Amino acid sequence: MTEQRHRTIRSYVLRKGRLTTAQQHALDELWPYYGIESGSTVLDLSDHFEREADVILEIGFGNGESTWQMAQHEPEKNFVGIEVHKPGVGHLLMALEEHGIENVRIACEDAVPFVQQRIADGSLAGVRIYCADPWPKKRHHKRRIIQPDFVGQLSRCLAKGGILHLATDWRPYAEHMLEVMQGDDDFINLSPQGDYCERPEWRPFTKYEKRGEKLGHEVFDLLYQRV
Repeated sequence: MTEQRHRTIRSYVLRKGRLTTAQQHALDELWPYYGIESGSTVLDLSDHFEREADVILEIGFGNGESTWQMAQHEPEKNFVGIEVHKPGVGHLLMALEEHGIENVRIACEDAVPFVQQRIADGSLAGVRIYCADPWPKKRHHKRRIIQPDFVGQLSRCLAKGGILHLATDWRPYAEHMLEVMQGDDDFINLSPQGDYCERPEWRPFTKYEKRGEKLGHEVFDLLYQRV
């Protein structure tokens, strides 16, 4: 399969959902400050933040609740959040303004080409992917974002010592991620048992995680270090 064909397999489906008036206003007024415009050139993230600091990339932030809470809790770091759904982007922009948070920038596009084309080698201190779509049907497994090729891209972007943090409330997807990560020699599993880690206290609960807990789903955290 060619690289071009890989790119046509999306890990998401755009959900139906209208922007609220407040979300649209946030996009109109706040995007020029917080937004990263689409493009194909490699980003100099220090220009966007106007400071040098460790950069954490969060992929698929949903409504952004975890994003702004992590940024508030870790003000010494710069956060880049990527999400394809505009209502979620608008919701996060509103939260950033409400809480006076300035160490976040947002991209509204497909994460795979964004990582491939726009993130420089070794420029990230961490990548966080929480409760991505598990694509439970077998015929859709190729849509799961954690695949060997994409993990290779994350390895390229992470500085040595950088942390890749994955979480899901769907056991078969947790097992899939564990299998993929075990096949990549650029990462070591930080779990003493070589599988799942305790949920870090600092990781906020996502909306989907809360919903999964109500359904009785166990949550699995995977922590890896780039070597």
